[in-house]
Amino acid sequence: MKLYDILEQHLKTEGNYKSDDGELLKWVVINKAQNYDEELIALLLQNEEVKKIFFVDVNGTLVFKQNLFLQFLEQKNYLNNSYTQYKNKVGLTIDNKYLKQRNEVALVWPYKDCILEGGQSREEQKREEIFFNEILAQDEITQLLEPKVLTNSKKFSTLTPEGGTFESFERNAEINQKRGLPENTITDNLIIKGNNLLALHTLKKEFAGKVKLIYIDPPYNTGNDGFKYNDSFNHSTWLTFMKNRLEVARQLLREDGVIFVHIDDNEFAFLKLLLDDIFGFENFETCISNVVKPEGRNYGNVAKSTDFIMVYFKNKNEELLNELEIDDDFKYKDQMGGFNIKELRNGNSAFHIKNRPNLNFPIYVQNIVDEYGFYTISLTKSDDTIFECFPPIFQSGINGVWRWGKEKVNNESFNLCAKKVNQSFGIFQKRRKNTVRIKNYFNEKEFYTSKGTTEMKLLGFNDIFTNPKPEGLLKRIIEVSTNKDDIVLDFFGGSGTTGAVAHKMNRQYILIEQMDFIHDLPEARLKKVIAGEQGGISKSVNWQGGGSFVYLELKKHNERFMEQIKAAQTDAEILNIWEHMKAHSFLTYNIDLQKQEQHLEDFKQLPMAMQKKVLCELLDKNQLYVNLSSIGDAEFECTDAEKQVTRDFYRM
Repeated sequence: MKLYDILEQHLKTEGNYKSDDGELLKWVVINKAQNYDEELIALLLQNEEVKKIFFVDVNGTLVFKQNLFLQFLEQKNYLNNSYTQYKNKVGLTIDNKYLKQRNEVALVWPYKDCILEGGQSREEQKREEIFFNEILAQDEITQLLEPKVLTNSKKFSTLTPEGGTFESFERNAEINQKRGLPENTITDNLIIKGNNLLALHTLKKEFAGKVKLIYIDPPYNTGNDGFKYNDSFNHSTWLTFMKNRLEVARQLLREDGVIFVHIDDNEFAFLKLLLDDIFGFENFETCISNVVKPEGRNYGNVAKSTDFIMVYFKNKNEELLNELEIDDDFKYKDQMGGFNIKELRNGNSAFHIKNRPNLNFPIYVQNIVDEYGFYTISLTKSDDTIFECFPPIFQSGINGVWRWGKEKVNNESFNLCAKKVNQSFGIFQKRRKNTVRIKNYFNEKEFYTSKGTTEMKLLGFNDIFTNPKPEGLLKRIIEVSTNKDDIVLDFFGGSGTTGAVAHKMNRQYILIEQMDFIHDLPEARLKKVIAGEQGGISKSVNWQGGGSFVYLELKKHNERFMEQIKAAQTDAEILNIWEHMKAHSFLTYNIDLQKQEQHLEDFKQLPMAMQKKVLCELLDKNQLYVNLSSIGDAEFECTDAEKQVTRDFYRM
């Protein structure tokens, strides 16, 4: 048996060192080893094989080889897997074949097999973060992505416009039956504050496989859009950031679900490859060119007037998008109902007859005129025929389904008609339906960036969010991809446009936003929607107000200390925070706590900005929020209200 297996099994005999799933909590063991925990050392000494490797006898006294023990735990995956297998994991090989042996294009980057929490809470904030490698940090990632405890729950409605006490989630069985979801699915609109990667994993238990539409407008990585990371591999960081979130987003989609990802040309090409990898090339629908400023943006060598919206289905096996309704008052009527007409031009009859005899068929104008002056079209020649022609009409199948005339009665095409034009005949198609398919080019004034900015100003939101998307754009996306009561998710909630439009269109929505402006913008905006504001699409959908939403937060742990550090004003506050951190926080396992205390005087001599930076670096960044498994742990101080909303959400 390998040494790591021996060590792992032995450590698991202590219940505090393993998770509820029976996995070894490596970070707990490492933290205790760094602090020479007596309980851990005593446990290690009980196993002869472990004692022989990690202890040395010095004049009759056993000395713990701490560095070797920590190095072994941190590098254990190199021992379990060969170097070649490891290279496979980081993208140098695929399916045990080197890239040069394959004929495919592989999207690889330095941090491809890492998890990036992406925890900044302000647009201007820069942040040093750990890239948790999926191979070397399995335990840390398991803890990081575990569902979180929920807190600060409030319900906003017409009865409680400023937020009322949360009692329980609504689970409307009738609505769920109509949309084909389990009857106990939550039907409340939700706004969630917290890290969006962790919030997405928190949503999985309740909403996996239930979301009809995901629309996101992520940072474009332009250098000026809030994606600020102190990292020389900024491009790789962005790809990792997006990959982590898109992978879990796909799990939340229904089988007939669709995702719209808004982007500009900075990361466009790489995003396409990333989406192909996650959703499958076969599930790509289109890339929509969206005009944001007709005259173009005046920077660079080319005035850029468009950005792009990538559209992917989870499982593209049928036509899944609705058609757009168009304003069309039918001018004419026949026995099949109302219609308008569109000219159907004559084809080259000689060409069709000689070269495509199976694809072209003649039509015959009959001497039968209706009240509008239209002549009847027949598909067979008769004594009443006064004109025949060969327009591009195609027949398929033995039943004779006609491209321009699907409904036929007694060989009459009720979708075609004729009218005299200068002694000859014009052939027309009777256009009956008042819907059209969405096009992959948006150039409506209602979709311009300036429209979104104007809408925000009229609502009283100035200079909080740059370049908000206009409501008309989201209306277009939501109406073609969802029906009433379907679930819409936006995990880059931003200005709240997605939620505002979904609310007005009677869709259930989930917004996630981790930036500090969540109260000043998306929450405040949705309160105005409930009150019946008449901006954006309100008049076009006859919005009169009403409805409700539930506000939630992921419960913070280490994140509380991050905020306290940021807010500290004096040396005394900093030292007080450090004392609380030692007692109640999770510290990164590569810190030597004893040395930190030995050099405390040196720490006091640092400028306050440097003191803050040191304390932030000491905190374990994957323990910023309280895990669901710790809800009963007194150390995390979960209140009765937090336990109630959390247990209700997870149906515990």
